[in-house]
Amino acid sequence: IYQFQDFLNSLDFSCQILVQSRKLNITGYLNEINNLKEKETNELLQIQIEEYGKFIKQITGSGVIMQKTFYVIVPFSINKIQTVDIKKGLLKSISLTEEVFRRARIQLLQRAEFVSLGLRNCGLQAVPLKNIEIIELFWALYHQSEAEQGYYPEFPEEFK
Repeated sequence: IYQFQDFLNSLDFSCQILVQSRKLNITGYLNEINNLKEKETNELLQIQIEEYGKFIKQITGSGVIMQKTFYVIVPFSINKIQTVDIKKGLLKSISLTEEVFRRARIQLLQRAEFVSLGLRNCGLQAVPLKNIEIIELFWALYHQSEAEQGYYPEFPEEFK
């Protein structure tokens, strides 16, 4: 706990922690159990496999087994980049050029790496999300019941 406290105190930028709790999705596991039951030739083993599947459904159906996922959100914003015109004493806006974008991206990646190292010192592993993972996260936030059942829509290839 103290290590995590030190990590949070070491940040010179804001961050958010999102905790997502969901019923554990075991649809694929239950399908595998059914496939095993169908392939099994021994009638006694088929009954045992079926009972095991019912047992697992009963345990997870009560909502007791939850999956928790933690996300650390490292925000970065370039709404208007301003510089001071020293001669006139005025603020002037700079348009977002390739160079400004490149510098901002580097700074964001440095922040993400700093967070990752800080969490690693606490014994936690942090992995940056890929585009498709971010899309799935937002989709699941707004379609919770479908996500808990294991349904995700097909995303276009350019998002992967």
